[in-house]
Amino acid sequence: MPRLFWAALGAAAGVYAVRRLGRAAQAYTPAGVANGLSDLGEGLRELGAAVRDGMAEREAELREALGIDVATPEAPAAPLDPRSARDLLDDPTGFRAR
Repeated sequence: MPRLFWAALGAAAGVYAVRRLGRAAQAYTPAGVANGLSDLGEGLRELGAAVRDGMAEREAELREALGIDVATPEAPAAPLDPRSARDLLDDPTGFRAR
């Protein structure tokens, strides 16, 4: 009985090893490499989309924080003149008179 167990275990390990080697060998064929590169390209496209979404969200937050595009009852939205823009860049936390 123990010999049958070890024979079955050896056969199962052999089948597993052959399947793993087959998958590894397939990954190095031209079709396997192309599939891997297409997965990489898709991942890069998703990363780029996520970065663009984050940039747009952060830009909207900054524009709101600086009051660039937001119309408030006290001060309607207007573009900054060059001097005010330079003052804002030099001292972002300072008083901003309109």
